[in-house]
Amino acid sequence: MDTVSINSRLLDAMRREGYAGYDPFDLLNSRLLRRTPLYRSSWFRLAWLQLGKRLPVNLRPVLRVPKMRNPKGVALVIDGLLEDYARTGEGALLGQARELGSWLVEQRSQHEEWADHACWGYHFDWQARAFYVPAGKPNVVTTCYVARALYRLGNITGDLGVQALALDAARFISKALYTEAGGRCFYAYIPGETAFVHNASLWGSAWCAFAGTKLGDDAMVAQALTVARQSLREQASDGSWVYGARGHHQFIDGFHTGYNLEALCMLRDALGTEEFDDSIRSGFEYYRETFFTEDGIAKYYRGNTYPLDMHSFAQAVLTLLKVGGKERDVELCGKVVARAIELMYLPQTGQFIYQRSRWHANRISYARWTQSWAYYSLAFYNRYHAELSHAAN
Repeated sequence: MDTVSINSRLLDAMRREGYAGYDPFDLLNSRLLRRTPLYRSSWFRLAWLQLGKRLPVNLRPVLRVPKMRNPKGVALVIDGLLEDYARTGEGALLGQARELGSWLVEQRSQHEEWADHACWGYHFDWQARAFYVPAGKPNVVTTCYVARALYRLGNITGDLGVQALALDAARFISKALYTEAGGRCFYAYIPGETAFVHNASLWGSAWCAFAGTKLGDDAMVAQALTVARQSLREQASDGSWVYGARGHHQFIDGFHTGYNLEALCMLRDALGTEEFDDSIRSGFEYYRETFFTEDGIAKYYRGNTYPLDMHSFAQAVLTLLKVGGKERDVELCGKVVARAIELMYLPQTGQFIYQRSRWHANRISYARWTQSWAYYSLAFYNRYHAELSHAAN
């Protein structure tokens, strides 16, 4: 199982596409759909989006959906390039990361309502049950992933301007997304909405805590702690979190649980606190015992192995090594990577498929959701094991 060669081929495939591609949620970018009055219906937009996500036949070329870069996907590629650079020292990898970083800087939101601080959104209109998000409207998850990648890049290259821009994103989160509603204090997914989602709020808290310590902003750090404690209070006794507070958010899945744990670890490390250790410990134990089969398949939902999704496998690698890191976690991670390659990898293209159900496979290539996550997680895995081997010798 040559994971280095597999990831190198994946990077080459993404590079040939200019790091652009389709997305499970981009069907609203259809140039044909936008010409019809149906586009104005929220229920039609939601149904249309779900069709594009679930259909194993790719209608995007026929519906004239363009291949585009996604800021979060590009941020994940930068993270992967920096992992590969740390492992190999190859300057060309750092050069690619610089180029993509420059693109991200240019893509920050220019809307006058949020342009005072750095923030980023998706490249497509997005209709959820709880809210509608037009293309480019900043959201907390994309902003956090982009800011984290840019800060890492600026730290390695010595670019203080890029680092400052990344830290400034926390100002957007703390000012535009801090919300008090329904008896809760949290960071909203997008400005002006009151849906409470744990992973989004915790990622906002993690970045605000990290940036607050760098900026010397005690008020920002205090706000981040208040927000994080909200999710800790709502963690179940078995260590789990439901996705969010709305009625249709009462599900528990693997990769969002992984997001929560990774964000809490970042928050803990940024502040040097032990306050979150018990929550992380119980959450990780629940995650490890619930979302894996004995032979290493990463489950999507609690109690249901299917659908197999490369997103679940990728986050599993990061959670097992970043949050766990014990010998048994490293061993399980090896099984996860092996099963991901066995079940999801397409040697003929050098890419990974989107999903596999019990009865069929969805082989559509998605740049953000699948390929960028696969690349970053395998690059992290390869660097992690290279350091383990170096330490052993």
